[in-house]
Amino acid sequence: MNDSADIRFLLTLREGGSLIAAARKLGVSPSAVTQRLQQLEKKLGAQLVNRTSRRLQFTEEGTLLCERGAELIQQFDSLFEDLHMRRGGLIGTLKINAPLGFGRRHLAPAISGFQQQNPDIEVALTLSDKPLTGTMDRFDIVVHIGELPASNLVGYTIAPNARFVCAAPALIKRIGAPDSPDDLSKLPCIVLQENNEDVSLWQFSKGRLRRSVRVPARLSCNDGDVIRQWACEGRGVILRSEWDVADDIAQGRLIRLLPGWKAPDANVMALTHQRAGLPARTRHFMQYLQSRFRPLPPWRR
Repeated sequence: MNDSADIRFLLTLREGGSLIAAARKLGVSPSAVTQRLQQLEKKLGAQLVNRTSRRLQFTEEGTLLCERGAELIQQFDSLFEDLHMRRGGLIGTLKINAPLGFGRRHLAPAISGFQQQNPDIEVALTLSDKPLTGTMDRFDIVVHIGELPASNLVGYTIAPNARFVCAAPALIKRIGAPDSPDDLSKLPCIVLQENNEDVSLWQFSKGRLRRSVRVPARLSCNDGDVIRQWACEGRGVILRSEWDVADDIAQGRLIRLLPGWKAPDANVMALTHQRAGLPARTRHFMQYLQSRFRPLPPWRR
């Protein structure tokens, strides 16, 4: 393995997960991918991939090459990117993973604006209901909303974001407004399924008081737009991010409940694998993203 092309080939294999996907990405036939992999393994004298299942499974040697090789490729690309920056531009591919709703409403327009300002940058956006449970090293940036689980990722705050308990006026007129978080256990509720969290356990604070309430999940979905629409139709109570319900509250489609009680904040974070040595395109996009949401994010303007 004497050049970066072999490492890039292996990384493409791992990202695609199959010979067919890798062949499609490389623009060659699956047999050509197989032949190149065999030649690489012969040159190294080690098996890199087990091909006994429908999906490729990397051996310890293959995994090591991908992990260490990805770091080398990033350093290699950063070097030439910095050289290109001296001539006045950004180059390369920026891979971003983000939640479905926030990605559609707020991140996609930001990416469009950034790419328009930097036409030599290629941006690949992946939207998911479980952005933290995928293969993290496939992405340069993962946008996350809420508390960050224990991990080796480095977090940068993009925007503040509270969470509100809301319901449609018609539902409140029919069942009455709750006086305390405990009352929610008797009301029809709607929950958002994301990141394998315990989504029906809602937590609140009021000064030094703490309350945890197990709500009845009459409806649930992995798409925030769906549960917000159900709430606007009067189907149940939701606990939802401020960025998602601010317009509905302002327009009277939803009413905020329990304003004296505070749910844990769910700030918008951008996560990277390391703090130092980030490519220029990643650093500049992070700065651009932060500028889009400062001094106030759109949902607080």
